[in-house]
Amino acid sequence: QGQLVESGGGLVQAGGSLRLSCAASIRTFSIYAMAWFRQAPGKEREFVAAISWSGGYTYYADSVKSRFTISRDNAKNTVYLQMNSLKPEDTAVYYCAAPRLSYTILKPTTPETAFGTWGQGTQVTVSS
Repeated sequence: QGQLVESGGGLVQAGGSLRLSCAASIRTFSIYAMAWFRQAPGKEREFVAAISWSGGYTYYADSVKSRFTISRDNAKNTVYLQMNSLKPEDTAVYYCAAPRLSYTILKPTTPETAFGTWGQGTQVTVSS
């Protein structure tokens, strides 16, 4: 299906901001919804945000609503995650993911089995 490469992670103080990018080498990127997940040490991977193929619909986990914004640029085959007002509990490895099927509607309840392509992850560390 292609490859996903995340970037933009790093160390930031609480209250700070970071913008993650996910570059997709998917030929038909514009017909795939995209999502961000994260996995903190000792915890299961969890959904963070998703965006429809056109960018017209977005979904967020309750824990990041009003602080994180997902967006995409189909001309650049890239999806972004703008993270503001970061908290220590946001510390995790962040992954972008593409579903197995085009035109999939992604929601917070979409199972991980629906995703066929994952990036390698980028570390985000928020210090208190």
